[in-house]
Amino acid sequence: MKKWNFILKRFIDLFGGLFGLIIISPILFIIALLIKFTSNGPILFKQDRLGKDGKIFKILKFRTMVLNAEKIGNGLFVKNEADDRITIVGKYLRATSLDELPQLFNVIRGEMSLVGPRPPVPHHPHSYDDYTDFQRRRFSMKPGITGLAQVTVRNSVSWAERIPLDIEYVDTFNIWLDMKILFKTIMKILVRESIYTDSKNI
Repeated sequence: MKKWNFILKRFIDLFGGLFGLIIISPILFIIALLIKFTSNGPILFKQDRLGKDGKIFKILKFRTMVLNAEKIGNGLFVKNEADDRITIVGKYLRATSLDELPQLFNVIRGEMSLVGPRPPVPHHPHSYDDYTDFQRRRFSMKPGITGLAQVTVRNSVSWAERIPLDIEYVDTFNIWLDMKILFKTIMKILVRESIYTDSKNI
């Protein structure tokens, strides 16, 4: 039964990814122009992330910060929207999660799914080998644009506290659960909360 859920999940990822890109292509074009003409640097932000079974891939996002922001200030962490590394357009994109839309290309390429545990950077907070066997189970499925942790706690708790939710998703996965998470994601986008990671949760 679970095998058919995975087959259906991939079909929904492909269909949903392609259909989504076609539908939102005018929005993507407008965002790209706004980024290009309001700040220096590329339109897209690419970063190494840990994918299924610890395989590294390049995640795609719209760039919301100044060039080389990871080497300035708090590095990887953005505590709030007052961070002066965030561009004017970037503040809006982060508030609406529109910066995540290019990840539909990752979904079509099979590197990500619409729903799954969020992919961390390879070196933070741990390298793949430093996760415990229990924690490593979160990497047994493809990472997602949204996930169970994102619709329940988002960034309000620490990374370590989010991992049990990721594993709960892996253990209880079925297509209906994905549908519920996608619906709740839309609701979460409409209600802005826990967008930024508080320093105590790093």
